[in-house]
Formats: sequence, structure tokens, C-alpha cells
Amino acid sequence: MPRARVLTVLAFTAIYLIWGSTYLAIRIAVATVPPLFAAGTRFFFAGAVLFIWALARGGAMPSRREWRNLAIQGVLLFLIAYGGVFWAEKTLPSGITSVLVATIPIWTALLQICVLRKESFRWTLAGSILLGLAGVAVLAFDPGASLTLAPCLAVLVSEVAWSTGTVLSKILVLPKNMLINSGAQMLLGGCMLLVCSGLFGELRPLPHVSLRAGLAILYLAVAGSIIAFTAYIWLLNRMRATAVTSYAYVNPVVALLIGHWFGNEALGVRTALGAALVVFSVVVAIRD
Repeated sequence: MPRARVLTVLAFTAIYLIWGSTYLAIRIAVATVPPLFAAGTRFFFAGAVLFIWALARGGAMPSRREWRNLAIQGVLLFLIAYGGVFWAEKTLPSGITSVLVATIPIWTALLQICVLRKESFRWTLAGSILLGLAGVAVLAFDPGASLTLAPCLAVLVSEVAWSTGTVLSKILVLPKNMLINSGAQMLLGGCMLLVCSGLFGELRPLPHVSLRAGLAILYLAVAGSIIAFTAYIWLLNRMRATAVTSYAYVNPVVALLIGHWFGNEALGVRTALGAALVVFSVVVAIRD
């Protein structure tokens, strides 16, 4: 196989499987560590490693304009997107969180129509949005659960922010070096999350990080961020955004199974129905 095809297969494998496994790792981390602090530690560490490594390999320091755009991406892709997800997983099971995140391709397609004007409006897209929201409603309005609506909405807001950052990455001037690009975004996003962690009082007193939570954050930083996010940025520069975000309908399957097998999370009829509606809506939106 040509080298580019092999790299493409490996990159998709990373964002499909590794990101699918990160939801349980987030759940483990935030069980004992404040959410913004856990997210900030993850991305500050991963971003610093990538950025310093890229500079050591001869990467150019971003220009002032690039730093401004990297900061915008840091707000959208990390402060809002991951801040919301980490906060939501304090109460939401990891599998359900992954199902809600599966709406990313729908928002991405909608934003590409409204912002980039590269796609025309399709009634099938409108139908997939309604179908996906129906699945979210099935998951959120569970009469046997309490206070699930707020974290569900937080995840949806997070994914709109992620989709916005994904679409803007096509038009913003960003460093061409992928390691500099992804490393700087994560570093800035991690700094923002840690600052917000302090502002919201998460650092008073200083959080105690258990070995289990520490290992979960380390896995999130190395596998979920350094490897998978770099693969995501690499794919975005070579393929349509809606094709790259197809990982969103693979991740829920991986996350639901891992959460059920290793996290003792319930996998009942309501969860299966809601997940099926969301995943099917994403498949319709992408395949159309």
C-alpha cells in the first residue's frame, strides 16, 4: 500500500478506537479530580510535549496572526468543548456522553453549509438533525434518572463548539507544521482550562490526584491527545471535514462496550434505542 494510504488508515484507527476508549478514562479521572483541572492538566501536558518536540525538530514559531487563530481554536476545541465534556461526565455515564458527542458530524455539515458555503442544504440533513435530537431526548429524559438534562445540554454545546473549530480550521491561517499546530492549540487550551479551574475554585484546596486518576489523565494526554488529536489534525488537512468526523458514529459503539464491560455502566433498552437513533442520524448525514 502507498505510504499515504497506510498513514490514513492508521490515523482513522487512532480517532476511531483511541477516542472511543477515552470516555471511560475521563469518567475515571473526574470521579476524584475536579473536571476543569483534569482537562487542563491533560492538554497542558500533551500540548507542551508536542510543541517543544516540534520546535526541537526545526518547527517555526507561529506568527502573531497564527497565535491569535490558535487561541481561537484553543477556546473552541478545548476550553468549551472539553471543559463541557469533562464537567458533564461527573454525572453522565461515559457511553451516553459518547453518543451525544456523535452529533458532531451533523453540526459540522450544517456549519459548512452556513459558513463555508461548500455544501448545499439537503432535506436529508434536516431529517438527520431531527432524528439525532430525538435520540438525545430518549437518552436525556429518562424518568428513572434525575438531573440528566443539564449535562446533556452541556455536551451538545461542547460539540457545537468543536464543530465550529473544525470548520474554522479550513479558513483560519494556522501553522503548516502539524505538530506545532496541534501542540500550540492544546497548550493554549490547557492553560485556559487551568486558569478557569482556579477561577471556579477547583484549586482550593489543591486537588488530590489518586494513582488511578493520574494514570487515566496520563492515558488521555498521551493516547487521546498526542496521538489521536495529531492524527485528527493531519486528516483534516487532507480530507473533507464531514469525512473526518465520521469517527463520531464509531466512538459510541466502542465507548458503550468499554463502559459496560470495564466501567459497570448499564446498557439497557433505552440507552440502546437512543444510541441507535443518534448513530443512524449521523450515518444518514455523512453518507448522503
